[in-house]
Amino acid sequence: MSAGPDDGRLVPRQAAVIALDARGVATAWSDAARELLGYRPEDVLGKRLAGFLSGPLPAEYRRCWAEAVPWTGSVAVHHHDGHTLRVRLEAHPLLNAIGETDWFLTVTGVERSATGPAATGEPDLSRVKLWALEQLPLPMALFDREGLCCAVNAATTRVMGMPERDLLGIQIGHTGPGQPMKGLERIGEAAEQVWRRGEPTQVEAYLRTPGETHPHAWLLSLYPVKDREGQVCALSQAAADTTEQFRARQRLSVLNEAGLRIGTTLDVTRTAQELAEVATEHFADFVTVDLIESLVVTEFETPPAGDRSSLRRTAQHSVIPGCPEAVVALRQVHSYHEQSPPGRALATGSASRHQVDDTTLGSWAVGCPDRARSIRTHGIHSLLVAPLCARGVTLGVAVFCRHRTAEDFDEEDLRLAEELAARAAVYIDNARRYTRERDIALALQAGLLPERVVHQAAVEVACRYLPADPEVGIGGDWYDVIPLSGARVALVVGDVVGRGIQASATMGRLCTAVRTLADVDLAPDELLTQLDDLVLRMDRGDPADGTSHTPVDGQGEVGATCLYAVYDPVSRRCTMARAGHPAPVLVTPDGTTDFLSLPAGPPLGLGGLPFETAEFDMPEGSVLALYTNGVIDGANRDVDEGRAVLRTSLADSKRPLEDTCDSALKALLPGVRTDDAALLLARTRALGGDQVADWELPSEPAVVARTRELVNGALANWHLEDLAFATELIVSELVTNAIRYGHPPVQLRLIRDSTLICEVSDTSSTAPHLRRARTFDEGGRGLFIVAQLAQRWGSRHTRAGKTIWAEVSLASEGF
Repeated sequence: MSAGPDDGRLVPRQAAVIALDARGVATAWSDAARELLGYRPEDVLGKRLAGFLSGPLPAEYRRCWAEAVPWTGSVAVHHHDGHTLRVRLEAHPLLNAIGETDWFLTVTGVERSATGPAATGEPDLSRVKLWALEQLPLPMALFDREGLCCAVNAATTRVMGMPERDLLGIQIGHTGPGQPMKGLERIGEAAEQVWRRGEPTQVEAYLRTPGETHPHAWLLSLYPVKDREGQVCALSQAAADTTEQFRARQRLSVLNEAGLRIGTTLDVTRTAQELAEVATEHFADFVTVDLIESLVVTEFETPPAGDRSSLRRTAQHSVIPGCPEAVVALRQVHSYHEQSPPGRALATGSASRHQVDDTTLGSWAVGCPDRARSIRTHGIHSLLVAPLCARGVTLGVAVFCRHRTAEDFDEEDLRLAEELAARAAVYIDNARRYTRERDIALALQAGLLPERVVHQAAVEVACRYLPADPEVGIGGDWYDVIPLSGARVALVVGDVVGRGIQASATMGRLCTAVRTLADVDLAPDELLTQLDDLVLRMDRGDPADGTSHTPVDGQGEVGATCLYAVYDPVSRRCTMARAGHPAPVLVTPDGTTDFLSLPAGPPLGLGGLPFETAEFDMPEGSVLALYTNGVIDGANRDVDEGRAVLRTSLADSKRPLEDTCDSALKALLPGVRTDDAALLLARTRALGGDQVADWELPSEPAVVARTRELVNGALANWHLEDLAFATELIVSELVTNAIRYGHPPVQLRLIRDSTLICEVSDTSSTAPHLRRARTFDEGGRGLFIVAQLAQRWGSRHTRAGKTIWAEVSLASEGF
């Protein structure tokens, strides 16, 4: 330490630097800060800095913090040995990659007197360099009033691929004298805005820096460095690599557009062409789509295994007009050799990525040398092959090529191609089935309804579906049993308005949507709200160009009813909501049979009206009956009579469910069936104390060690000691996250089912997510560990907060 000339301050030999996140939690602690205040990094990191102050911050400093503007002033802090120091701080805000404000504090001096004023003077850019450039792994640079680089950190030299001496004096947004960087055309205007307004700004850019082999997405944060008089004296630039987020947004955008543009008609050729056009517009230069000939030209039937030799070129599209890359004409029948990439994709049903080399050329040339010639002629250097698979049938293959785009396809491109091909395959499959409406509808329903219900710890299930008589037409009734996290189960039954392929297709979309929404653990009323929005969009029939579509002969009029119930075998409670659907029947173990008083809710497709949930206690052994209108509404009786017959048929709760299903339908539907009928019976089970262990934990870090002891005790009682290692790690990470980022109370629950389920709950609604921890990050690896050790993991929102769960396989040899 040394004394300042006139101000009575002790100036540190090296600036003490502290970095805080938006919540005031310390994320960086320099050696100079440890020397000055006596705290080691592990004493401070992860804790709020306010806890080390001897009093609250003055109101002026709190205002600057709230408004994210730099401030300078004196604060009193506790030294590690117990005495109080008054230090002079410079605080500078910096926007991070997700738009939050981080803070960087520099201790510029220690006052001899607690009330001595701080010295004034010109800003010391060398101190600014220390905190702003050397304490972060982000590429950072400092620019003077002329916009010339005066300092960079090591991350910048690595990204730019040039030593510091070559970067100093370079204009902002340039790689050298008079060499502007392509993709940073707006950086100069943004910098001028910072100088003029004295406010931070951000610029997004997608470019390849000299030190990188591929383009990256960057979020450039420009913020002013101000002196004590509030004048901008320098400009700091921080660059955050947001390539992963950029690619994810780009992929979601393409998939969203594909959902609007692929499958607009029930025409095989048009659907295949839509796939080719969407792909060439976004990530490929040339696309071909080949469909298996037997599937395209024959009636609806599954071809014999191995019948994959003859393909019909159904669609192709290129960035070059006329598709000169193609060696097969549209509608021409041809074949791929079984050892070629498309041949292997057809045989295995797996997508693949290829760089063009002698081996690739040889495999493509087998049986057709013209293909290798076209690859050489047009400079095709990277290829993707994705089979078109839908409902267990391989319909064809799509090939994606690059020759105008310099970068090779990567794994993200492969996943995107797979998803596009999967979507297109579904629409192609729907289109080819359209020629046999009744057979298509029956097959579609048979494929979507569970062929057999997987064993559930929560319920025993029996179900039946009976289509209407042929002269009436096939409707859109469906049911489903969906396993949920925490050993819970969702029971679904629905009924689409209408007949024929339109009703069956709507049923398929709703059934798929319910499974998707159930997978994210939406509450019953929220799930029905999402379904209502989907039916509204389907009813409008809005095409990809956004124009409205007027239904013809009622074909576009869509409506449906649905009942969605979630049963928890631990609490033995069932939460359910319905959208215009008949009320379920509950048969208790003592034989009491009642229609549950459940708010009806509006049918799906009306829009703007709420859905309500209700909870019911379900004693173990109760039978819950879900059904569609076709069960109780017959040709020769009214609904009230049908309800009475159904109630009588279900009265014996001890009877095997399969027998109950058969006898109920026999009594209810003895003759002509004027409507589809679906019946789902579920007998509830319960998970008792010998299968469930739960604890409420104090929200303090020390409880983690105690938690491991509790887990080991429970595993020992269940004779699952072999799972201790994985379970300890998973529970430790989940509990630590809940304590650090959630809100009390924190609850831990273990459930022994077909897997070992670990659940940690708190009252925070913030959901966790996996992220890539960088080299110097203090955290960010916990969920990655959980994902590696768990068979499955996820989160669900509850009325009180959220629950994070993970399932561990009971096969101990897996660890």
